[in-house]
Amino acid sequence: MTTELQRGGMSLGACFLGLLALVVASKCSYSPEPDQRWMIPPGWVHLGRAAPEEELSLTFALRQQNLERLTQLVQAVSDPGSPQYGKYLTLEDVTELVRPSPLTLRTVQKWLLAAGARNCHSVTTQDFLTCRLSVREAEWLLSGAEFHHYVGGPAETHAVRSARPYQLPKALRPHVDFVGGLHRFPPISSLKQRPEPQVAGTFGFHLGVTPSVIRERYNLTAQDVGSGTTNNSQACAQFLEQYFHESDLAEFMRLFGGKFEHQASVARVVGKQGRGRAGIEASLDVEYLMSAGANISTWVYSSPGRHESQEPFLQWLLLLSNETILPHVHTISYGDDEDSLSSAYIQRVNTEFQKAAARGLTLLFASGDSGAGCWSVSGRHQFRPSFPASSPYVTTVGGTSFQNPFRVTNEVVDYISGGGFSNVFPRPSYQEEAVNKFLSTSLQLPPSSYFNASGRAYPDVAALSDGYWVVSNGVPIPWVSGTSASTPVFGGLLSLINEHRLLSGRRPLGFLNPRLYQQHGEGLFDVTHGCHESCLNEEVQGEGFCSGPGWDPVTGWGTPNFPALLKSLVNP
Repeated sequence: MTTELQRGGMSLGACFLGLLALVVASKCSYSPEPDQRWMIPPGWVHLGRAAPEEELSLTFALRQQNLERLTQLVQAVSDPGSPQYGKYLTLEDVTELVRPSPLTLRTVQKWLLAAGARNCHSVTTQDFLTCRLSVREAEWLLSGAEFHHYVGGPAETHAVRSARPYQLPKALRPHVDFVGGLHRFPPISSLKQRPEPQVAGTFGFHLGVTPSVIRERYNLTAQDVGSGTTNNSQACAQFLEQYFHESDLAEFMRLFGGKFEHQASVARVVGKQGRGRAGIEASLDVEYLMSAGANISTWVYSSPGRHESQEPFLQWLLLLSNETILPHVHTISYGDDEDSLSSAYIQRVNTEFQKAAARGLTLLFASGDSGAGCWSVSGRHQFRPSFPASSPYVTTVGGTSFQNPFRVTNEVVDYISGGGFSNVFPRPSYQEEAVNKFLSTSLQLPPSSYFNASGRAYPDVAALSDGYWVVSNGVPIPWVSGTSASTPVFGGLLSLINEHRLLSGRRPLGFLNPRLYQQHGEGLFDVTHGCHESCLNEEVQGEGFCSGPGWDPVTGWGTPNFPALLKSLVNP
């Protein structure tokens, strides 16, 4: 065992006297996530200590290889000017590239076996290992961890989390990025049901956003649907006891489907779909992805987080690393504050997005519903960016409202639309020109101390996010709002464009941002009026950033004009 490690070029000295010493020698330990903030989120309640014999599910993120090469390949397959554009990698190709070294695999597996963790499962790419352990075994394995029960959220979700930071043996530092299932609490959807707008006068027009309103605003005809003859598919992901009901989907299409061809059922559920009450979030995602991307095969990734120590978002990433064939477009209405997550976790999740981009997947994330955000650092306010919206390897969707809420008019900023600048990721090269132009020409920039002007800027695009009709648990619900709505709408339209590309023998769009910025938002309605919310104090009077001509950190390049967007993206 020691010989194997020394062959790998490691000299561990006194800190590696055997695998048992690895587990218990605290003076030879380190913290993989020293900056992970641990606190009970609002709405969660502590229930007490977890019993020693209770079972946990923990995920070990193993150190990957060739990450610089992965970055280069993503750039090559996503840049229309590259000879490798559209030449996506298979799951097998990605596995060969990033699979942990034999030394990493041996070291971690022997360490886990020595601690009694025998019920472990890997993924195809071999870079995640999920193990079932008792609380007693986990606390022995992860020095300093102490597991407690918590409950919170609208669905009274139960979670088991460690109330203290954990440490690993120093010998594992080159081999393990982090351990999932200890600290991060499940996020709670910020989707809102707003009050009905009060407008003087009588209007005989639309009373909320429906598929027909979406199609009218974005210039889709009844012929803009999937052909049913390709292998095209799209997907959304649902977490935390958020389920959709097929009966709700059927009723939604009956009430709001209009005169365009559409599918009445989901093609595939990946994961476990529960039988509880439908969630508005899940109902919204499925209904608008399937009505915008009409007549296209739709998958739902269900990571309910029913096991109390699961991190549902992490479970979704594991599903992507285990499927050879995946939908081309994925929309996710999930987000956390950047500052609430450890650097190790954020960087590793960002690598997972690169793996998806290398395989030709288009990932769309909601920009969030808190505007620029706001938090206090050392007594001073700053804007608060959201992740994964701030990842440079996803396409982030902001939100807009109709200028007149009862007419299909021009769009303005929806004040909740998330946007800003990452404090973690530097600005990617593909958006240098657009962001520099915004920063140099905007007449209403907030104080520079509030944001990191050199960070990855988001969102990239936008769509309507205000006043949707949703059917959930058999009941039509009006005025549902959030970028959780704009994201599946934009994703569905990209699926229709993929349909045209596939019919003409081309590859799907893949990671969209390099092309989107090269084309300066061609095919999008530019949203130039309105600001989003943020800190309210003497320096910033309730506004974060404001929209303007071209790209801006509120609505990105704007909202889709489908015929023009199709023309700009269908070739090459």
